[in-house]
Amino acid sequence: MKKIIGITIGIVSILVVAAVVTLATVDINRFGKDNVYVQVGDPSYTDEYKTDSGQIITTYWYESPAYDDNGGVVDVEFSAQKELRQDAYLKLYIKKGNEVTSYDEVSWEEIPVAAREELEE
Repeated sequence: MKKIIGITIGIVSILVVAAVVTLATVDINRFGKDNVYVQVGDPSYTDEYKTDSGQIITTYWYESPAYDDNGGVVDVEFSAQKELRQDAYLKLYIKKGNEVTSYDEVSWEEIPVAAREELEE
């Protein structure tokens, strides 16, 4: 009986550790989302607000057409806490059609061919 309890505790411990590691490494904002690609231009507008400590926080908003793996267009709006590098290429993670949840900077070679053709125009 003690052996069964020990094995059960060991298995449960392994499952708990695996769950914690998985939750720590999986980015919920990227997991299972569709991808579109965009080239960074000038911010469309900025928002500023002051924190309770007096620090001013600036949010940079970008509005742009983005292109999916097949070259289809999606109009997106997304924000960043710093001004993004001009002409950089971004892989946007979207849900619900055009709601941007996260982004990564990518190289030209990482963009699918159909999206590259649209970005060149």
